[in-house]
Amino acid sequence: MDNPNDVKELIPEFFYFPEFLENQNGFNLGQLQMSKEVVNDVVLPKWAHSPEDFIYKHRKALESEYVSAHLHEWIDLIFGYKQRGPAAVEALNVFYYCTYEGAVDLDALTDEKERKALEGMINNFGQTPCQLLKEPHPQRLSAEEVVQRLTKSDTSTLNIFQHLTELKSFFIEGISDGVPIVKAVVPRNQSRSFISQGSPEILVTTSLNCVIGTHGWLPYDKNISNYFTFIKDTTVTNPKTQRSMSGPFAPGLEITSKLFAVSHDAKLLFSGGHWDNSIRVTSLTKGKLMGQHIRHMDIVTCLAIDHCGIHLISGSRDTTCMIWQIVQQGGVPVGLAPKPLQILYGHTDEVSSVGISTELDMAVSGSRDGTVIVRTIRKGQYVRTLRPPCESSLLLTVPNLAVSWEGHIVVHTSVEGKTTLKDKNALHLYSVNGKYLGSETLKEEVSDLCVTGEYIVMGSLQGFLSIRDLYSLSLSISPLAMRLPIHCISVTKEYSHILVGLEDGKLIVVGVGKPAEMRSGQLSRKLWGSSKRLSQISSGETEYNTQDSK
Repeated sequence: MDNPNDVKELIPEFFYFPEFLENQNGFNLGQLQMSKEVVNDVVLPKWAHSPEDFIYKHRKALESEYVSAHLHEWIDLIFGYKQRGPAAVEALNVFYYCTYEGAVDLDALTDEKERKALEGMINNFGQTPCQLLKEPHPQRLSAEEVVQRLTKSDTSTLNIFQHLTELKSFFIEGISDGVPIVKAVVPRNQSRSFISQGSPEILVTTSLNCVIGTHGWLPYDKNISNYFTFIKDTTVTNPKTQRSMSGPFAPGLEITSKLFAVSHDAKLLFSGGHWDNSIRVTSLTKGKLMGQHIRHMDIVTCLAIDHCGIHLISGSRDTTCMIWQIVQQGGVPVGLAPKPLQILYGHTDEVSSVGISTELDMAVSGSRDGTVIVRTIRKGQYVRTLRPPCESSLLLTVPNLAVSWEGHIVVHTSVEGKTTLKDKNALHLYSVNGKYLGSETLKEEVSDLCVTGEYIVMGSLQGFLSIRDLYSLSLSISPLAMRLPIHCISVTKEYSHILVGLEDGKLIVVGVGKPAEMRSGQLSRKLWGSSKRLSQISSGETEYNTQDSK
């Protein structure tokens, strides 16, 4: 306000790009005039202990309730009624006249020098946006008001990550009757007509015996205390009607959730691990084999599909990864392209985990050689190798990894050959640009993990479901004990529930339950040798308190 020539702007990098605060290339930026101190990295305020912490807190501030409450005032200044006229003068929001739309008609100027001078001024000062609003912009609803409105609506879902202390577990009996569930997922882009908005979506399960289930799923029903409706696929328990993946798996191969991926419209199941080194495409509606792609030279060990549903990435024992284009017809996935888009090399041992982000042009793979390699999708170019730290001299493997929306790479490592769980498993975090951000030692063997927003969700063979903060890797709540080994986990697209597949074939649905006083018909009975509290919801669905009754 005091010096019209001093205009500062917080560029977008202040909210997402910590690297710009560091002189990573070691450029000679000179010395300070008074102290002769060498200019290097940006000196951060005392409240930020690293560039990453600075950006994280800056972004939190930008997305805070305070900014939301005052956002309309900024809109008034930039696009609204305070942009011009007396209101702009009163708000000290007046700029050089050439910057305003329509202030100068360049086409009407005949003097070339005058025209060039005005163009230079406009280029120098920038341009004020078009004025879109002549009336004050209304204030945004507060978070509390939004929650109040949503709780009144019967069709809204509760975000479990906003109610972590209120999580409840329900189990759905007899999905595969003693056979482990190795994949359970609600695909994100299921097409539903305007007429069938209230009709169930599809929840896909696959079991260790290759049986496919397509169950009905509704994530909200406020008339039921568990807030969801599950309609079991009756074909999964009837040998005459069961739909199975064709072709056996490779002998001796551990069947895990990483061998399966489901198209976002819930129509196709992609599977690896087959004896003939193929990736198979199975129709979920008909249960029939639609495609068989043999390009890898050894068993396919892991698959992952991107957030957009455009690309599939496969990893193999042959040490390579392949990126496949998912063929669409009229916007509907119908299979895989016959040839891979890219073949990615670099590992010296079996690829054990893969992740892919089309938006960020990132393909990430982890291997039994203890490394994680990042490459691009479009050109298949090598970007970097990450080597998670490990003090043991034994073989380090990468059984699981995940890529966040912002490109953070979460890596689970395990020390092979170590007989005790102590220091055997660890979680590591890297930035989108490969900077190592920290590690956390784990007390259990991770069987599956995914990243959702700012949280890491993990299941373990010791039967614990853990939710950790993405940036600190620390536990957000105490782990939920599921009593049996967990084989797969996934978060539903509305973040309303976590689906957990157990070794005994039960599907656990974790969500936000109603307050205790609103639930009815509670009873106790013995289950798996220990006393659990149960509350009958409807046939086959029972609340399961994960803590022992005292």
